[in-house]
Amino acid sequence: MEKQTIATSTNYQKPDAYGALSMPVYHCASFEFGSAKNMSDVFCGRVLDPEYSRIMNPTVTFFEERVKSLTDASNVFAFNCGMAAITNAIMAVAKAGTNIVTSNHLFGNTVSLFRNTLGNFGVEVREVNLLEEESVRNAVDEKTCALFFEIITNPQMEVADVGMLADVAHSHNVPVIADTTLIPFTEFDGRSLGMDVQVVSSTKYVSGGATSLGGLVIDYGTFPVFNRRIRYELLFNLGGYMTPHAAYMQTVGLESLDARYRVQSSNALELATRLQKVPQIKRVNYTGLPDNPFYEIAKRQYGNTSGAMLTIDLADKASALRFIDRLKVIHRASNLFDNRSLAIHTASTIFGTFSGSQRRAMDVLDTTIRISVGLEHVDDLYEDIVQAVQE
Repeated sequence: MEKQTIATSTNYQKPDAYGALSMPVYHCASFEFGSAKNMSDVFCGRVLDPEYSRIMNPTVTFFEERVKSLTDASNVFAFNCGMAAITNAIMAVAKAGTNIVTSNHLFGNTVSLFRNTLGNFGVEVREVNLLEEESVRNAVDEKTCALFFEIITNPQMEVADVGMLADVAHSHNVPVIADTTLIPFTEFDGRSLGMDVQVVSSTKYVSGGATSLGGLVIDYGTFPVFNRRIRYELLFNLGGYMTPHAAYMQTVGLESLDARYRVQSSNALELATRLQKVPQIKRVNYTGLPDNPFYEIAKRQYGNTSGAMLTIDLADKASALRFIDRLKVIHRASNLFDNRSLAIHTASTIFGTFSGSQRRAMDVLDTTIRISVGLEHVDDLYEDIVQAVQE
């Protein structure tokens, strides 16, 4: 069965009394049990039924099961945002005295989580160039708890060799945890590439027009302790579980993901191609362009589409900020993969609390604008950008 069919065809865990075509929203905190033994079995993990909506809820479970069907994962856990998904995935493997091998080419809050929050709890972060195998091999050791990377870095748009990273990590029995937000998980097979766990901000492509916040941990079952840590410890203790209403919205969004993504990725490629010819734009960075340095590896790993995010560089910071102010069709907003196109100056916003030297070390440039391409007609997007870059 094709994935766009699977996205609309997952059966409910239990039949709905009224035959509802959409999974009902179980907007309740708790559930009644048939007996004391049944209650004990559920709470102690001997029976997998909902006991409390902070830990398990039928609407959320249905969303998880639909994602599980689409990815062929062993386990899927839904959280209330992408950062919660990253945090729970890392806390499932990390403890004081261990280290995470990663890059400094990461989303700003992920950098802050690793360096500051986890650093305060005694977890070391080793930032290396993930494009260089020797650097990765020198960083991974017996204390490494995870190798973490973004499949296309945000906003640098760098693409690492997943097979190489997996070979190095697995030679030390280290799990590979990949943030795969920038390409929908329906477009590639994370397990076959060598990923053990995917983390996804489902706020983005999945939610269907930024209707709700959400995050996913997609576990391929290659490190069995991972599932138990999340299901029987972190969901109980951290309180990051997705809400039923968000799960309903994201289940509906998942049904139209393929259709929306085809338009957005097509728009992004067409827009990037046209913008290369605009003289005021000094660089267009999009892995779908044949002259992009990561074009071949991105295509080999993630298929024939390249996502719906691109960046452009203008002459200087003043030009970049002026461009933001002049936009008329594209919205000045954070987030990615809304139905509407969005633009943001990453250096002064997402990375605004980092020092200039820190931003330079992370290749976050003052000249860069990040554009999330939506469903508008590509002619209107192109014309908006052209008028906004005029001197």
